Amino acid sequence: MGEIQRPGALYQQIAAAIRNGITEGEYKPGAPLPSEADLIKQYGVSRPTVRKAIAALRAEGLIEVTHGKRSYVRALPAPAVNIERAITRSGKTFRTGHQDWQQAEAPTVYRTTTTAATGPLLGLAEGEALFAVDRLLADPHTDTRALHRVLIPFATADQAEQLAEAPDTEPEQIYALLAAAGHKLTWHETVSARMPLPDERDALQVPDATPILLASRLTLGTDQHPLILEELRTGADRAQLAYRLTADSPRTLHAV
Repeated sequence: MGEIQRPGALYQQIAAAIRNGITEGEYKPGAPLPSEADLIKQYGVSRPTVRKAIAALRAEGLIEVTHGKRSYVRALPAPAVNIERAITRSGKTFRTGHQDWQQAEAPTVYRTTTTAATGPLLGLAEGEALFAVDRLLADPHTDTRALHRVLIPFATADQAEQLAEAPDTEPEQIYALLAAAGHKLTWHETVSARMPLPDERDALQVPDATPILLASRLTLGTDQHPLILEELRTGADRAQLAYRLTADSPRTLHAV
């Protein structure tokens, strides 16, 4: 790990060498890194250079620094909670995997428009009017948090009077209303990961340099027409998404 031949600032070269040591298993999760004095001697650099390298690794989430200024390889815990993403149906009642989560705050309902990202998913042009409902959810057992957003096109709301009057109807009830309106529902879901925006990091209470999971669920009605779009965001350090797969449908999710 002592060779630093990569281009770039000296502290970046040292950070890269330590990063390689972590990646290759030379330093195990939870294990201490060499002290500042040892790193200064090993690389023949000044204390500020070593501290900048340690700060860069800390910003990446690879190490933790104790109050005694000793650095340790970050031990990534197993996710605290599974979020079941399957949808089940019994008669006219639908259930989802986070239905029992508590609302940490009252839902926020507002009008917005489709974007270049959400418009194509909903089969609409950019700038089309939508109802939006934002919820901050908390798992009652682990206090893991999730941000849930529902985007409802006006055309969909017009198909159910209750939905038009109360866009903040729970998603499970929205499914029931759309099924009662004559739709045979199916769902398509994609999952991605990205770094959180500042407000997302604060709301989800995720540590620095920690990505979030983003699950985008599209509810499709008759003739596979998009009806609503849901987005679930949660910290990748606290949760993992679980799916029940079936062999009788090409869709990612479907009601059973």
